[in-house]
Amino acid sequence: MKAWLAHPAHAAMPLHARIQRAIRQLILDHALGAGKPLPASRALAKSLGVSRDTVEAAYGQLHAEGFIERRVGSGSFVAQVTELTTGRRSTLQAAPSGPLNLSKRGNAVFRGGGVRERLSLRPFAHGAPETRTFPLHLWERLERQVLKESGTQALLHADPQGVEPLRRVIADYVNLERGARATADRVLVLTSSQQALTLCANMLLDPGDRIFIEDPVYYGARRAFDAAGLECAPVGLDRQGLLVDQILNDPRGAKAVFLTPSHQFPTGATLSLDRRLALIEWAARRQAWIIEDDYDSEFHYAGKPTACAQGLDPHDRTLYVGTFTKSLFPGLRIAYVVLPPQLVEPMTVARTLLDGHSAPIAQLTLARFMEGGHFGAHVRSMRGVYAERLGVLVDLVETHLSDFVEAEPPAGGLQMPCLLTCGLVEGAVVQAARRAGIELLGLSGLHVGESGRPGFLMGFAAYTPDEIEVAIRKLASVFQAMTKA
Repeated sequence: MKAWLAHPAHAAMPLHARIQRAIRQLILDHALGAGKPLPASRALAKSLGVSRDTVEAAYGQLHAEGFIERRVGSGSFVAQVTELTTGRRSTLQAAPSGPLNLSKRGNAVFRGGGVRERLSLRPFAHGAPETRTFPLHLWERLERQVLKESGTQALLHADPQGVEPLRRVIADYVNLERGARATADRVLVLTSSQQALTLCANMLLDPGDRIFIEDPVYYGARRAFDAAGLECAPVGLDRQGLLVDQILNDPRGAKAVFLTPSHQFPTGATLSLDRRLALIEWAARRQAWIIEDDYDSEFHYAGKPTACAQGLDPHDRTLYVGTFTKSLFPGLRIAYVVLPPQLVEPMTVARTLLDGHSAPIAQLTLARFMEGGHFGAHVRSMRGVYAERLGVLVDLVETHLSDFVEAEPPAGGLQMPCLLTCGLVEGAVVQAARRAGIELLGLSGLHVGESGRPGFLMGFAAYTPDEIEVAIRKLASVFQAMTKA
């Protein structure tokens, strides 16, 4: 019983519940047979090193569930019930047998592995913003204002398209900062950009339809498209982004193309203006869709970002996806998509089948945060912090890792790609780094084919210069140990 109580899997349960579960399992396993007396609560408490009240609470629950009988003056005994006979035991204990009967789409989702973000950050986990310096007191004050003014109305269901004040400030923001063509009635507020990609995959395309994707590509998009049963057609990249000629000259064509044009994931390339315009005309001619994921365009460190494709598209064939996960904090769980007018109603209806709506209190607080100019101020502040941290990372990589990797400093974003130059196997490097407490995302797995050079992404935004230096020195030790082995 002590081993069961100490097992890490049970650590979240209260102590009395762990004792109750342990005894219940012994009864179900017939280690404690019907009619067998249980230890007196005082004796068991002394044996386990807990209070007698804790054991009494466990015994009381077992009695309420019918697993034990309590006799005044005699003690507690395993109950004499038919449900605990051998036949019943086999039903309770039997492991699932046979194939897992999922749908084809369910199997695709399960095999894809989902998109799992790490709950605890350690260098150099990618895509994570700095949250320790977020103006939490300001956010709390704005949230209190929202609750005071909205009262219990903020506790009810919200508009599935998103609350109007937030949709209005999002439209104003993307028009001003990203050159978009948005109005509040074209904005759909969602939980995440991943939800937006899933909606696009399932609402715009049928299983078996073809979609052009960047190669390498953001893994979340690839998994959403695979789960929807789409045929992903990879398109290569150069320093100006997607090789658009491959799309224009492809005789089979496709019903959509997925882009991260402002800061391609993971290479960091920016799609040139002429290629954006060529894709827009291709989409209009083919009646195809452009899915534009602008996941971290706020953080551009060299020059002014190019206007988003959606703002350049007069034909309304572009869906513009944005998120506050990178610009503010992941726990906010608010993203959005600016839709062509004809897609607003169908996409909003589809969204109601997924999660109904986003939490109204968070939406209203974010709207007030943006209206007050705090969002712009925070982004400008973080842009300076992240640019400094990127510079520190580049210098440290060149100082300590130049014998092993070649850094490719990006013009923006929250992570830097590095290419392996030492002949080591990428997967082995990633695993060895993880054992040393360092997170790296291998680049090979982001390629559809096998043409990509081995390397990894290094997130830098969430880590101070001192933390980056400590982690780089650890990583240098990892490389040195591997090259000597």
